[in-house]
Amino acid sequence: MFTGIIQGTAEVTAINARERFRTHVVRLPGALLDGLAPGASVAHNGCCLTVTRIDGPEIAFDLMEETLRVTNLGELAVGDRVNVERAARFGDEIGGHAMSGHILCTAEVTDVVASDDNREIRFRLPDAHARYLFTKGYIGIDGISLTLGAVDGPEFSVHLIPETLARTNLITRRPGDRGNIEIDPQPQAIVETVERVLAERANVPDQ
Repeated sequence: MFTGIIQGTAEVTAINARERFRTHVVRLPGALLDGLAPGASVAHNGCCLTVTRIDGPEIAFDLMEETLRVTNLGELAVGDRVNVERAARFGDEIGGHAMSGHILCTAEVTDVVASDDNREIRFRLPDAHARYLFTKGYIGIDGISLTLGAVDGPEFSVHLIPETLARTNLITRRPGDRGNIEIDPQPQAIVETVERVLAERANVPDQ
């Protein structure tokens, strides 16, 4: 489990790409290395990955076909930076909202509006997932716990304070970029349950 509070960004230092599989190496900040061991979980842009090799601060992770298909991690190049968060431990403060590290899809950046003390980024989800969006609901974008602003069908906006921009890679996002999306599971479960119940009732013949 993760909290959605990004602990820093890590530079991608090496990529070994093979057919439908790749290994990438990131240089983790020193504060995140304490107690790290092979098999540990570290979220990259919100996607839970497993440590496979440790060489000082250079940490390797394997990305399977499904991860490359669903997330933006297959678009990374050496020199890019990813948002990172170590797995939460019992007793940690949940400053954002509980996140699983399982990415549902990606959303395309459609607009960025910057001001001195704020930044609004607008995204577009695939139409099939738009029913999960609710104004003031939670959403995970590249591993960051954020509150939904305006929602208009499959498009939505988020507002970022300077601290979020300083800690994460969202400051580099431009129209056309894709962010990893994790939907709050509570509204997702409610929506799908209501849809299923209504569909079942619609199929019951009149008595």
